[in-house]
Amino acid sequence: MLYYYLFNKPYQVLSQFTKEGDKQTLADYFPSIPKDVYPVGRLDYDSEGLLLLTNDKPLTNRLLNPSFAHPRTYWVQVEGIITQEAIKELEKGVLIAVEGKKYKTKEAKATIITNEIDIPARNPPIRFRKNVPDSWLSLTLIEGKNRQVRKMTASVGFPTLRLIRYAIGNLNLSTIAVGNYIKLDEKTKDLLLKQ
Repeated sequence: MLYYYLFNKPYQVLSQFTKEGDKQTLADYFPSIPKDVYPVGRLDYDSEGLLLLTNDKPLTNRLLNPSFAHPRTYWVQVEGIITQEAIKELEKGVLIAVEGKKYKTKEAKATIITNEIDIPARNPPIRFRKNVPDSWLSLTLIEGKNRQVRKMTASVGFPTLRLIRYAIGNLNLSTIAVGNYIKLDEKTKDLLLKQ
């Protein structure tokens, strides 16, 4: 039987089931999940948001294979008030380091988030500095290099303070509380692959 879970991963949770010291893992949130279900890709320990877990191997391959270029949308809080010039650079692609070599990121979609976004405060909260403003942007990528979003915003002069994966394909975390998950059926799962 095939299983599909969309999980809203909290901050400081490892995207794995194996214990590592006293850090929280997926096992803390999925105590009785079938043994052949694994996360598709990963979110770093210090990143939050949408994570898909499944035992559907063809879907996993499709989502992880770079040639299929499926979109992932991130909400990114950065240090400083991000400029339209920085947004344009992010969209065109920027140079980052990948495995010690220079790499130009693929074209992306970036927009400044000007309205209030409905997300719970992070625990622990980001460091607040009265004299250093921050801002939010939405960044949609079709690739997933290690710590790519953080490297991209740093390369245009706006270090990432908080990173939330908001959507994978056409599925998003708007109805999933932090630390919770929903089960998808076969039909809903297809929204992951729709461009």
